[in-house]
Amino acid sequence: MENSSSKPIVVIAVVTALCMLGNEMLFIVMPLYWKFFGLTALWQVGVLLSANRMIRIPINSVVGWCYQRVGKRTGVIMAVVLAAVSTFAYGVVKGFWLMLIARCLWGIAWSFFRLGGYLTILSSSNAKTRGRSVGLYNGLWGLGTLFGMLLGGLLAEQMGIQNVTLMFSVIAACSIPFILIFIPNSKQPDLDQKKINKQAFTIWKNKQILSSFATGLSVAFVVYGVFASTLSKLVELQLNHIMILGFTLGAGTITGIIQAVRTGWDPFLAPFLGKYSDQKWGRFPVLMVALVMGAVCLAILPLKLPIPVFLGVLLLFQLTATLLITTSDSIAADLASGPSQVTIIALYTLFSDLGAALGPFLGYLVIDILGINWIYWFTSFLLIPLGVFCYSAFIGEKNRVREQSY
Repeated sequence: MENSSSKPIVVIAVVTALCMLGNEMLFIVMPLYWKFFGLTALWQVGVLLSANRMIRIPINSVVGWCYQRVGKRTGVIMAVVLAAVSTFAYGVVKGFWLMLIARCLWGIAWSFFRLGGYLTILSSSNAKTRGRSVGLYNGLWGLGTLFGMLLGGLLAEQMGIQNVTLMFSVIAACSIPFILIFIPNSKQPDLDQKKINKQAFTIWKNKQILSSFATGLSVAFVVYGVFASTLSKLVELQLNHIMILGFTLGAGTITGIIQAVRTGWDPFLAPFLGKYSDQKWGRFPVLMVALVMGAVCLAILPLKLPIPVFLGVLLLFQLTATLLITTSDSIAADLASGPSQVTIIALYTLFSDLGAALGPFLGYLVIDILGINWIYWFTSFLLIPLGVFCYSAFIGEKNRVREQSY
């Protein structure tokens, strides 16, 4: 019975991973081969890598409306079609505006995937199995990032970008039969929007909740936005290529390997770090340590370093990124309790999407004007006031609880 109920979760997670391959590859190859896509300036790279996230902010409510009317299976199939079309377009269309349309199509596809995944988890699990189901889902779709970045950079250098995008789009389309077999076509009931809006008023008075939103925005801006989209440019600046066992690895391949390391250890390391913050000093002190580590690593990375030192700092920042994401998500989950649970999680997701969308755009704007060093130093400085704000929220809540105990 358990395996049967897990099948829809496994299927939609694997389908999502397969459809992500083209998007994740683009984060590796576009900063390096932006002229192939018909672009004329680096700032266009930032806009295109942000566009899929920006479109998600207004489109989520429309996607929810669609799921209420067309059903879960149809919604996921729509996501696959949009993902396949956008991935194919990456290799054949040229110019900023056509690429912008393709990126927006992928953003809409991801909104369908994300909501479809959560709806599948809710319908295929209960209170005793939901945590395992969420972990199973996140771990499996995360493989799309792992293989998209690891294989995308390598295959693009060996086969050519157009051939790789065609292959990835065909792989995405081939997942449709599995959706027809394993994903039910149930529809979702309407939500009480008036009740959700009423709950939102009290949220903005809670400093800890506000610090959680600020953390979600900043962490997504730094990790998913700036770092993920500019890493290949940083590697190209520092290393260009490395010779290993007679094989020359270019910046795209090296970046894919570096990004794949964190995605590979996340299913094992993130639960351990989350458990540590559960049992030791609490989440806010752990967050403070992660923010300091992140600020130091970001300040050092653009400096001219020996190759072993540079790679070591990169791996340390990847570890810090896992700690930042796990801790910030856990804090948001801690605060999302009672009748405002859905509202808090929805707003936290909104701020995270906004941060991830602004990262590539502002990152390449700064690179175009001042150079790559300054965007890394800016993100380093950004984490310092965030830490101060979170610390004040933590201390304020601690003092309030102490006063109430007297």
